[in-house]
Amino acid sequence: MSNSYPLPTSVQQLGQTRFTSLYPDQDVDENIAKLLSLSDFAWHCLQSQPALRTWLLDETECANRVVESPLSNSDLSELDDSAAMAKLRLYREKYWLKVAYLDLCCANPIADSIAYISELANQLIDSANQWAFAQVAKVSGTPVDADGNAIPMLVLGMGKLGGRELNYSSDIDLIFSYPRDVATQGGRRSVEAQVFYTKVAQKLIMALNQTTVNGQVFRVDMRLRPFGESGPLVMSFHAMEDYYQEQGREWERYAMLKGRLIGTENRYWSEFYELLRPFVYRRYIDFSVIESLRKMKHMIAQEVRRKRLTNNIKLGAGGIREVEFVVQALQMVRGGREANLQTQSLLLALKELVNNQVMTSTEAQLLKQNYLELRRVEQYLQIFADKQTQTLPDDELNQQRLCYLLNKADFSHCLAAIEQVMAEVHNEFEQVIGFESESADPCESEYISAWEMTDVSLMCEPNLDWQAALEDFKARLTKAKIGTRGRDILDKLMPLLLKQLTVAKASGEAFNMISQVLNKIISRTAYLELLYENPGALNQLVALCCHSKWIGEHISRYPILLDELIDPQVLYKPTPLSAYKDEIRQYFLRIEHGDLELQMEALRQFKQTHQLRIAAADATGVLSVMKVSDHLTALAEAIVEQAVNIAWHACVERFGRPANTSDQEKGFAVIAYGKTGGFEVGYDSDLDLVFVHNHDGSSYTDGDKSIDSRQFYLKLAQRLMHLFNTRTASGILYELDTRLRPEGASGLLAINLESYYHYQQTQAWTWEHQALVRSRMIYGQVSLHERFTAIRKDVLCQARDTEKLKKEVIEMREKMRTHLAKGNDELFDLKQDRGGITDIEFITQYLVLNNAMQHPELTTWSDNVRILADAARLGCITEQMQQELVEAYITYRSRYHVMSLDQQGRCAPRAELTQHIALVSNAWQQVFIANSNNT
Repeated sequence: MSNSYPLPTSVQQLGQTRFTSLYPDQDVDENIAKLLSLSDFAWHCLQSQPALRTWLLDETECANRVVESPLSNSDLSELDDSAAMAKLRLYREKYWLKVAYLDLCCANPIADSIAYISELANQLIDSANQWAFAQVAKVSGTPVDADGNAIPMLVLGMGKLGGRELNYSSDIDLIFSYPRDVATQGGRRSVEAQVFYTKVAQKLIMALNQTTVNGQVFRVDMRLRPFGESGPLVMSFHAMEDYYQEQGREWERYAMLKGRLIGTENRYWSEFYELLRPFVYRRYIDFSVIESLRKMKHMIAQEVRRKRLTNNIKLGAGGIREVEFVVQALQMVRGGREANLQTQSLLLALKELVNNQVMTSTEAQLLKQNYLELRRVEQYLQIFADKQTQTLPDDELNQQRLCYLLNKADFSHCLAAIEQVMAEVHNEFEQVIGFESESADPCESEYISAWEMTDVSLMCEPNLDWQAALEDFKARLTKAKIGTRGRDILDKLMPLLLKQLTVAKASGEAFNMISQVLNKIISRTAYLELLYENPGALNQLVALCCHSKWIGEHISRYPILLDELIDPQVLYKPTPLSAYKDEIRQYFLRIEHGDLELQMEALRQFKQTHQLRIAAADATGVLSVMKVSDHLTALAEAIVEQAVNIAWHACVERFGRPANTSDQEKGFAVIAYGKTGGFEVGYDSDLDLVFVHNHDGSSYTDGDKSIDSRQFYLKLAQRLMHLFNTRTASGILYELDTRLRPEGASGLLAINLESYYHYQQTQAWTWEHQALVRSRMIYGQVSLHERFTAIRKDVLCQARDTEKLKKEVIEMREKMRTHLAKGNDELFDLKQDRGGITDIEFITQYLVLNNAMQHPELTTWSDNVRILADAARLGCITEQMQQELVEAYITYRSRYHVMSLDQQGRCAPRAELTQHIALVSNAWQQVFIANSNNT
């Protein structure tokens, strides 16, 4: 071990004296003498077992991390108490001496040392559990399952033991549980499960905790069990589940995050973890954790002051506990939705927080480095005398030892280095946890009074339009199920909200919208805490509700989206158009493959999250209307692709694969029509889709439940419809409309692509060919893409009678206008009135159908703007008409978007759009009427 500063002479002499007393006739071994000088515990161990010196000096043994059982060669049922306890204690003494040697003489990395000690502890506890079980079973018989297998007692290790980061002289926190209430068989007399496992637990505790001539294995602390010291020593799975669901407290959630079963995994482990997971990790973003941990840390700080604990590297400001709080707070906040954060290991959790972009790699590296440095100091302090201490020494000998081990000139330099580490930790802790909420700026008394008295006139800048909304909100509160904590948070939040609304000069309608959001989350305290703990999120909520009624409705319908308001940089920056498919793939890597319910929720949450980001960018002018539609269309395409993959895997799992298919080439494709086909998806658009495949009925799938390929693709399409149209807690995904398929609602849900072609050639109506103009394949392998493109082009380029085509297009348009137009003399229906969006779409479709035979280039695009550009370039219409139609089309769609965001329907003041209406109507006349004989 390289060190700039030698051991003080007095400390060196202590080691040499001890070595000579143990090995009087031997040359002093430098490493063993150093060990003896640095650790009183090592001195006592070698006094007890001097032969261990040779074992320690064996380089192979020093490198060995294989953990053997202390009771491996014993018949556990025949091993009496004293023999078992002696074996356990001597094992502990031997291996803890080895760790002391590794740390003090070999500069072993602290991460390796704490992991090694944890594995050794696992072995000691598991061996004691097996021995205790065998001893009790010898007298009372064994609880067995239906197959005659013994039902074990599960031991849950908590705290640092659970996290595989046990410190050198730690006590251990355990919780015991058993899977089934089954009476014993085969003993002198049968006993109930509770009696049996209580005896096992008592014997296990005795084996580890009792002090004998060989010392103690571990101090066993059982106070973390349900009901604490007053609770039963061991509980059944069922009883534990009831307790944590009905009575589990916040600090128990925090503690249970570290819970890890000890021993060799058996069939009951997954059941036990599943039982606890909903208690520890909430499925929503859970900011109540922050306030709870802040209170816990505050109580710890009070205890530190009360006990006059100074220089405490665990509990003091910036100590080990604060690192744990930071990491575990972020795990508990997000772990319900991000399963990779559900780990007991602090170091692994730090890595996953970086992977999930919750923390930067720089922040995580600094926390890790500082945490390990504090753990190293703690390790040294405890190795000195095998005492559980985290307080820096005040005696000269241990100060000198610590200075040497930390490579410092004197104790003041030691303190300075440790204080620097703790200052960096505390800074990070304050950012994540803090002692006061960021929003705890004492709100001006006027807003508090206005809330408490339900009177907005008490504010300096009262908006009397808010009064009715405030009164209505207060009235609803009297009927709401809101607990004490929720009411406390609301009383802090509402004055802040009134202040934000005042700053934003919000209208009464905006206040109503935000009240609607609050009404939806009023009984879910976690969401109230999110807004209170994150002033930026509250600010974004106010800003967006002021901009858009649709956004307010969207958030109130799906409160989980409140989490999106925390980071404005993400909120107002939609995913790049080309990245939606990759992002949803990455998102689904965290979703369990076979959990259909979770997959359906994940699809909906992905859509809602990204729609909110697009809407936020739209409402604040970051995106133009054309870009908004591009983003909403790209989002829909990504979701369709992911849904096809989910449905495909479910069908393949059940029926096998159709011939000549793979996950990449499924022989299945999705054709989009209408707004999706034309890159014009809106916020509440349904999706007009047609499903096609390239198989016939003569081939079969290769699974155990083999079916013909046509049936397979029908079931695949039905599964897709289920994924999209089923109403879950998060609503439907999209309304899927498949009536544009051949033969409409009476036709097959999934049709062979060549049959689709045949239908288009021989049976399709003109309006179906109009629809084909705005169609494109949005999912499918290259060969299907190419074939569909050829089919579409061939059908659209057919020769047509111009006068007959005009007549049919005009009749269909008049029919739609009669049934769907909602305008009047003052209001203009942007979509269906004469001179509106649909007129432009019909002009575009007619131009393609009438001219594509001469100009096949008109079939290149499926969106109106680019088709009109090609029509002008090819001389089908004038450039002036093209410009007028495109300008009107974009104006209408922009207005439609703005009105959609504010939920104002689609009728705008006619007077504001007179010029566009006239130009579009004139274009209609020119295309369909004026040139009737030479179009």
